[in-house]
Amino acid sequence: MAGDVRERVIKVVAETLNLEAGQIHDESKFVEDLGAESMQSVELIAAFEEEFDIEMDEEEALDVKTVGKAVDFIAAHLD
Repeated sequence: MAGDVRERVIKVVAETLNLEAGQIHDESKFVEDLGAESMQSVELIAAFEEEFDIEMDEEEALDVKTVGKAVDFIAAHLD
């Protein structure tokens, strides 16, 4: 389950930020390491909601700073 979530998170991040999936790791920080700007952070949240068919609290979601934390955050919403 977590592996599937991780793969889908990485796919969404790669597509949204125009990166190669191989550049994205659990410890990658969206802003510092992956270059996400504030608009892209909002786009990422929308893309995650669409990919996983979930509703996320935007403020909580914007507090998620790394890919690994995003995987955990989304997995918690899927339970």
